[in-house]
Amino acid sequence: MAQEISAAAPEEARDSLALRMSERLRRFVDGVGRFGAWLIIPTVLITVLDVIARKIVWHDADGQVHGLQIFLVNHVSAIFGSTLLQELEWHFHTGLFALVLGYGYIYNAHVRVDLIRENLKFRKQVWLEFVGITFFMLPFCATIIWFAIDYAYASYVIHEISASTVGLTHRWIIKSVLVAGLIVAAIAGIAVWLQVVVVLFGKVERRFPLMTLDWPEEAGTKIEGKERVKLEESIDTLAAPTEEERAKTAAILTGG
Repeated sequence: MAQEISAAAPEEARDSLALRMSERLRRFVDGVGRFGAWLIIPTVLITVLDVIARKIVWHDADGQVHGLQIFLVNHVSAIFGSTLLQELEWHFHTGLFALVLGYGYIYNAHVRVDLIRENLKFRKQVWLEFVGITFFMLPFCATIIWFAIDYAYASYVIHEISASTVGLTHRWIIKSVLVAGLIVAAIAGIAVWLQVVVVLFGKVERRFPLMTLDWPEEAGTKIEGKERVKLEESIDTLAAPTEEERAKTAAILTGG
């Protein structure tokens, strides 16, 4: 018995180390994704400003055309020009897209073609995830990162600017953000890969929160990492509540 315990100890320590590393990587990806998600605000605001400013025009008594965008450019800053605003739009949109790539993966929010995967048993799903990450996702990310770094560095060396004479300068900045987003996506893949390895080669009975899979006993209870809501069990807020629903609501409000 003592020999069995001592033999299992290294395996337990190995699994625990892999899971700790996976969790730290997951938290990093989660933090980057949450930061990147805030870029939706300037993206929307700049888009709205550009559209409204271009559409608000009027004629004075002499028949001359005036516009809000022309006024802002002449009296506030050249950054309110339509070309600059449109380039800012896609810069922020690129940053948003790049920084949440990995975030979407650790929450299993990316689109999957699950015609085969969802009909497989749990163990086969894990093997499919392992093969996909090992031979497709990580090599693909590594290849794209390699070329993206050269892409951004070349932009920095030549001091690349917008193709428009009134566009943004320092084009290497947004290209570097794209590189960073791809690196974070690769880190997300490593975090999931470590979990998958523990599931495949660790103790069968061990349980921990999975990122892209559901344990057999949890099958059908979650969607994109969140608990699936069953409509037949949810409270209809439009209909008059029943006594049972009132009791559920009271229990939620009182913490009972």
